[in-house]
Amino acid sequence: MTRDIFLAGGCFWGTEHYFKQIEGVVNTEVGFANGHTADPTYKEVYTDTTGYAETVRIEYDDAVVDLEFLLQMFFCAIDPTSLNKQGHDEGTRYRTGVYYTSEDDLPVIEKVFAEEQKKLDAPIAVEVEPLLCFYPADESHQDYLDKNPAGYCHLPVELFEFARNAKKKP
Repeated sequence: MTRDIFLAGGCFWGTEHYFKQIEGVVNTEVGFANGHTADPTYKEVYTDTTGYAETVRIEYDDAVVDLEFLLQMFFCAIDPTSLNKQGHDEGTRYRTGVYYTSEDDLPVIEKVFAEEQKKLDAPIAVEVEPLLCFYPADESHQDYLDKNPAGYCHLPVELFEFARNAKKKP
């Protein structure tokens, strides 16, 4: 059985590529979540006037990987105390967020957030909200770093190798 979680981790090109490396992730799709306009384009979202966050829909096989592990991996790839900024990318479109489609996910999300907060001196700036809407980005943005291996990414290359080798502790 597969499940979905929607994660905003700054620029969606690197976030998607990172999660694609994790065993049990069966599909990814980049797009825009939780804004206030209909069917936004990349150019519109880039203006920071639509309310959308660059987001990755992550479809995963919960028999192979669970939500708790995916969220722990998410925290490895973001600066959770940075508001509207990841790497060199700034603006509300680059905010971090966890957008869920099932209320059943909320206890797991809250557990991981509580564990991560204990490791930090500043408050977590990652929003947690139900997914209100998601619009896929156009095809040129899907699997961007596969199509453009030398393309821009705010994440260090070593993080992709880390994700490929990461395993949930028994």
